[in-house]
Amino acid sequence: MALSGISTAVLAAPPAPQAEGTQTVADSGIEPFSAHYAAEWRDISVGVSDLKLERDGAPGRYHYSWTISARGIFRLVYSSDVTQESWFGVVDEHIRPEKYRAEQGSSSVGFDFDWDAGRARGSSEGKPVDLVLKPGTQDLMSIQLEIMLDLKNGNLPPVFSIIDKDQMKDFIYTREGAAKLRTSIGSLDTIVVASRRGPTDSRVLRMWFAPTLGFVPVQAERTRDGKLEFAMRIRSLKR
Repeated sequence: MALSGISTAVLAAPPAPQAEGTQTVADSGIEPFSAHYAAEWRDISVGVSDLKLERDGAPGRYHYSWTISARGIFRLVYSSDVTQESWFGVVDEHIRPEKYRAEQGSSSVGFDFDWDAGRARGSSEGKPVDLVLKPGTQDLMSIQLEIMLDLKNGNLPPVFSIIDKDQMKDFIYTREGAAKLRTSIGSLDTIVVASRRGPTDSRVLRMWFAPTLGFVPVQAERTRDGKLEFAMRIRSLKR
């Protein structure tokens, strides 16, 4: 469960200028939420996970965070929480990330998106990051919101470019269909989306998004060669 594998506010500040094309909260297509999940490793309960989307002061700006905390005996091995955060805006019905931060103990990753210069710059576990941005580039957190928006608008692209630590990687995304899912918050109609590095990659991440809940992810499973490795299953949701 390393940082790479499960893959702060300013008081009384004036609102930042709204970038050209940035949508307001009313028409951005996403709404704040807070979701709590049980985390499992190969069918064994190992901890809890929390996702939180909140507005970030200026109109059309958001902050998205994810925390994983080990529980029980697993806390002895993974004593530090895994945290990931993304700050972004919504431009022309798409997520435009602005900065990303991740930490686990002494390991950290952080970079800023300079869309005017077309580069992402920062550091990853002590190594410099300086990458050329492709159109629509996402980070490991903002991609979840981009998928939610694309599903809502009915236009999920087949490939996304995502910055993972100090590398730009292309991932294939596939809408696998609908599924009825029994969860702790009730029976839900969901849309299943799978992602992988390539068409023959044995490692697959599947996420179940609930349209009636604003396309909030209610379950995620990572498999290798068809065998479950890691899963998150929703336990509660606040909107």
